Amino acid sequence: MSESNPSAWSATSLRRAISAAGVALWSWNVETDAFAMDERGFQLWAVPQSDDVKFEDLSARIHPADRDRVRAAFTATRAIVGAYEIDFRIIIGDEIRWISARGIGDDSGPHDRLAYGIFLDVTGRKQAEEGHELLAGEMSHRVKNLLAIASGLTQISSRSTTTAKEMAIELTGRLAALGRAHDLVRPLPGHQGQAALLGDLLSILLSPYEDTGAFSGRIRVAVPRMGVGELAATALALIIHELATNSLKYGALSADVGTLDVSGSLDDEDVKIVWTERGGPSVEPINGAGGYGSRLVVRSISGQLAGSINYNWSAEGVIVTLKMKTSKLAA
Repeated sequence: MSESNPSAWSATSLRRAISAAGVALWSWNVETDAFAMDERGFQLWAVPQSDDVKFEDLSARIHPADRDRVRAAFTATRAIVGAYEIDFRIIIGDEIRWISARGIGDDSGPHDRLAYGIFLDVTGRKQAEEGHELLAGEMSHRVKNLLAIASGLTQISSRSTTTAKEMAIELTGRLAALGRAHDLVRPLPGHQGQAALLGDLLSILLSPYEDTGAFSGRIRVAVPRMGVGELAATALALIIHELATNSLKYGALSADVGTLDVSGSLDDEDVKIVWTERGGPSVEPINGAGGYGSRLVVRSISGQLAGSINYNWSAEGVIVTLKMKTSKLAA
């Protein structure tokens, strides 16, 4: 834009530029508290256009958590040297908007007892910032949880193995199960929230134990369609990995003709998953509390899923019944 072209700097052209930028103009009489705004300002604050607007009229729309801060900031503008900016929320019906008020403080700002400035609707930017903050907090939370879990699994694996190679294999398997579970945690449509589908989760966790994948027939999964939350997915991954590892060592998955059926049902506030092995070698009940892996399973299902686990050591193969609270499974 050339400064030598007066029409380019006409009042009409400047008003169009201001409108295109989404800027609302305001002035404030620091002595009488009278507030004046252009048409966009009244639209932004959703107040009737009037020549008799006070700062207190606008204050009623400021979010209660920001109101005192904004009032103090405007009162102190004459003591501020140079430009100032304050962001705050206003409530319009059920909607919350973020407003940025900008102006010039100190005695150089007011002219004929009037202070001038602009309002900008920065709702989009603030929502994006809040989204980034939530994402950063969620990532930090996940990393801390995974580090704590990895530390615990390392201790458990060190106690239940005798060589470094055995420990590496067992720990890698447990961590891989966790990784597969977390890969499935994603937003789902509708009311299910952030979760994995139960059937998908079980099938992916069991796929390493099937040469051609969990849907080939050797391993069959038939469970209700329901969401599994992030915390529950972590616990369930550990449980399924432990059961599958035991089956691969001693049960149906150790035999070429062995099969595994995982079925599920909903009963009031509980979900039941039945793990049925057939076609494997004869199995014997575990004496006592079992090894560290068995204790990990019990701790995970009782502590994190508010459920229980029951073993039926039948001659045809072990049957494991898992009962969990539906509310915990979705968490």
